[in-house]
Amino acid sequence: MTYRFSQVDVFSPDPCLGNPVAVILNAEGLDDEQLRRFSVWTNLSECTFVLPATSPEADYRVRIFSMNTELPFAGHPTLGTARAWLEAGGVPATDGMIVQECAAGLIPIRVEDEILSFAAPSLQRGGPVEPELVEQLCAILGVEKEEVVDTQWIDNGPGWVGVLLDSAQSVLALRPDASKFPGRWDIGVIGAHPERSEKAFEVRGFFTEGEDPLREDPVTGSLNASAAQWLIKTGRATAPYVAAQGGAMGRNGEIFITSVDDQVWVGGRAEVVLSGVAKI
Repeated sequence: MTYRFSQVDVFSPDPCLGNPVAVILNAEGLDDEQLRRFSVWTNLSECTFVLPATSPEADYRVRIFSMNTELPFAGHPTLGTARAWLEAGGVPATDGMIVQECAAGLIPIRVEDEILSFAAPSLQRGGPVEPELVEQLCAILGVEKEEVVDTQWIDNGPGWVGVLLDSAQSVLALRPDASKFPGRWDIGVIGAHPERSEKAFEVRGFFTEGEDPLREDPVTGSLNASAAQWLIKTGRATAPYVAAQGGAMGRNGEIFITSVDDQVWVGGRAEVVLSGVAKI
């Protein structure tokens, strides 16, 4: 069978310097094993599959896979799927606002010319991080406790635990190693740039897939969403601001954070780079 396929670059002003996501636009009839197999084959951090909505309020439904693992929500796949759907001829029921249905619920997506922005979902887990886990995080990241300003659970679906370091430079210098700590990890690291810098924060996201080594995600919408909620709530940030991610990997991620009536929005550019058909 053939399926309509797009690969979208998300969160960068420059071609192919953001985070790619693979999108299957007509995924009806594919079973879970086929979804997982295709997702693993793409070797991308996430792959999405578009289906008819089951909610009358939604424009479409999406299932999001990170290799073998299905996620209730993820940020750059949300924006990438929205862009692919629009370019394939999708028309939202409400002008300027797409409503995506996913396992985390209904996610509004604002359409403002080349910028798409999703409403940050509520956290599934928040609160302080256990002291033993903080010790492990420091060991994985290779930092001293004195470099850690704060830690917090900031899980909005993928499982993120947030680590705030003393500077953006400390974040960029990280060379993490989780080989001595097997298991699943989803570590978001944030550090502030100097005042009056073009970007307010430097962000990096590290994750594992099964027993595989720790990987880095080029630009991460879900992490930037929950990090923004944390930073704004604790008075460490004021929206609007722009975050940077991907510099340590040679990417140029640019994430626009805004807040309206206490709702955080996470925005960025999304560009279809490849389109065609996939055989699954």
